[in-house]
Amino acid sequence: MGIEIDLLKNYPKTKRDVSERGLQKTDEDRNIARKFGKEFFDGSRKHGYGGFNYNPKYWQPVIPDFINHFKLTNNCSLLDVGCAKGFMLYDISLIIPEIKLCGIDISSYAIKNCLEEIRPSLQVADAKSLPFDDNSFDVVISINTVHNLELNDCAIALKEIERVSNGKSFITVDAYRNNEEKEAMFSWNLTGKTIMHVDEWKTFFKDIGYSGDYYWFIP
Repeated sequence: MGIEIDLLKNYPKTKRDVSERGLQKTDEDRNIARKFGKEFFDGSRKHGYGGFNYNPKYWQPVIPDFINHFKLTNNCSLLDVGCAKGFMLYDISLIIPEIKLCGIDISSYAIKNCLEEIRPSLQVADAKSLPFDDNSFDVVISINTVHNLELNDCAIALKEIERVSNGKSFITVDAYRNNEEKEAMFSWNLTGKTIMHVDEWKTFFKDIGYSGDYYWFIP
């Protein structure tokens, strides 16, 4: 298994009223969000982002940590599983113009409405069945995506990441370290179906043979 490392430490943090959001969310809201369509990305805030638009302030501070950690160069290849509209990949391309980038997302809406500059690198696909050969990429990343699957499917997706990567990967998943964080997570969550204590995640990674690096999303 890889290491626990916060490669998103420089991602801008927003102040969240987790308890109030939890009171406002319904099962219907979660069902709408889990379709990952227009309502999730660009609809009402109660169904998701409330407008998912490119802003360089989010990913550009983060990219240098990924470059340094994985020693990314123009000769590397990288896959983003759950790339949404491709914002992170676009920002990587600005810094490493010749790197081979690919992104997949289950949302046809997100891919259709991606940044034009990165469109040739993106496609609609399922994390449980990545349309790539074994060892296709030097690095595979998946930010806040695999936890949107049920536990068994989450395992399949992580095994797919293992299969197509050439030994290096990084994921973030919904998690908690104590009861307070657990309560906040389940109040905040809209799309996650597999949410566990960090120690349970580590055991899960070991049991299924995930060997990449990882960190947690905790609101």
